[in-house]
Amino acid sequence: MNLRQNRAPMEEEAVEGEAMEGEVLDSQERNGPAPAVDLGSLIAAVRDADDSLALVVATRELAASRQLGAAPTLVEVLGFNNPGAAVTAVEGLIALGPGAVEALLQLDAQNYGARAWAVRALAGIGDVRGLDLLVEALGTDVAASVRRAAARGLGQLRLEPLEQQERLQVRQRCLDALLAATHDGEWVVRYAVAVGLESLGHGQVRDSPAWQRGLEGLQALCRAAEENPPVVCLRAELALARLRRP
Repeated sequence: MNLRQNRAPMEEEAVEGEAMEGEVLDSQERNGPAPAVDLGSLIAAVRDADDSLALVVATRELAASRQLGAAPTLVEVLGFNNPGAAVTAVEGLIALGPGAVEALLQLDAQNYGARAWAVRALAGIGDVRGLDLLVEALGTDVAASVRRAAARGLGQLRLEPLEQQERLQVRQRCLDALLAATHDGEWVVRYAVAVGLESLGHGQVRDSPAWQRGLEGLQALCRAAEENPPVVCLRAELALARLRRP
């Protein structure tokens, strides 16, 4: 079976629990370097996998190597018709951290399945180089699961390496995208927007215009409406309470 030709979009979403809020995996927090392994053999095992289970196992072993050279192959797996392998590849890419971003940004934009999983990986890594893709995904992607991942990712980009002016510009883009998504038609996305606005607000100057705009967006999510379930209102209220806390 030629797995590289058997591509399909990712499976539709399942609502993530509150425990996943703000989660950004960091390769620096892993339990030390992995033992040296033959990267070539691990990559070959992925490409030679002849059934779905073998692909999942091979991808897991490649991801566990935590070698930057594995990133292009893990990105390739994102486009295979195997959600289990794709989830494992995303976890592996997040564990590699910023070193995996370049490979993610080089994927085929026409391969929707790979792109959808890549948004999840970029959201988890939190590297600012993923900003354009996250903004685009939140505003235009057809899958609620992808828009939800993008909303979370925009709230937790790591801006520390940037100069102050560039930080302000990036935060402004994130804020604009999140505020626009407060009107998203899917409540799971609006819930993630509340999470993203809270995360973004913690990095802004208290009482600044941007901070106030974020609070206004959260207040809009608090308003009861037939299409706005209580869980969204409650999450927005929690975010407001945390941001207003002295």
